[in-house]
Amino acid sequence: MPCTNVPESQVRYVTIVNETDIIERFGVPPRHEDLPEIRHELAVATELAHSDNDAGDTLVMKALCFLLVTAGQVEDSIAIWRAKTASFDAQCSIDVQLLCGAGFDETRRYLERIDSNEARAALSYLMECDGAGDFEGHDEPGGRLAELIASYQRYYGLTE
Repeated sequence: MPCTNVPESQVRYVTIVNETDIIERFGVPPRHEDLPEIRHELAVATELAHSDNDAGDTLVMKALCFLLVTAGQVEDSIAIWRAKTASFDAQCSIDVQLLCGAGFDETRRYLERIDSNEARAALSYLMECDGAGDFEGHDEPGGRLAELIASYQRYYGLTE
């Protein structure tokens, strides 16, 4: 039931309830015109996780991050970093490689240009993970990024 003090035209009904709904609603890869809504949904889910670990849905955030990765826009790396660092569960569940849908090198250069503590923290973590070999071959055709996307597609039942 909507709030009575909010005009009906401004009430936003939440229809996405789980990761399957997200994948079905937006498709893979998502349409360009759906990216603002995906980003909004991720921001809302991230804020819920930041404010109360029990209120956040890590699987929903992970699915939204996956959709953004398949769009391959470097600007989404900060939103994905926020989601990843929203809670302990998100930190463990959201793969670091999801920050680099536009490629490791492009994401690194993008984060280096941003003057914020958040970007520096994301860059530091990225470089630490790169040193551990997590991004070896990431940007190559058929490399880790392609493998990661294929793995998520299998996970979500999009391929056989």
